[in-house]
Amino acid sequence: MPVKRPPGAQEGVCEVDLVDPSKVENARGALPGEQELRKAADAFRVLANPNRLRAMKALEGRELCVCDLREVLGISMSGTSQVLRELRNLGAVQFRTEGKLAYYQLADVYWLELAESVRRKLADQQGAR
Repeated sequence: MPVKRPPGAQEGVCEVDLVDPSKVENARGALPGEQELRKAADAFRVLANPNRLRAMKALEGRELCVCDLREVLGISMSGTSQVLRELRNLGAVQFRTEGKLAYYQLADVYWLELAESVRRKLADQQGAR
């Protein structure tokens, strides 16, 4: 029976508790505040939903009413509304009304560009394997 050993440096884990306290303190001082990091994590949570990514991509360069976007996404009206609410809260999309219709468009392309950058990076990594 093989002997189980605790993970060590060979597996990417340190075998000691602390090497350089000054580096630890410098790194700790370089961290953003907890509230700032929480906001960033919340933004990634919004972007972590495939339907939200699809909605932003569908709105790239065009304006769509909610009912047409629902057809594009192939989800329920309430699901589409929830997707759009989260993207509005992020500042990624905006809307205007025209009678009984609500038309959406991208408000800040940064969020789509960020998501596309991640998607391309992952595709490149997949292709390199």
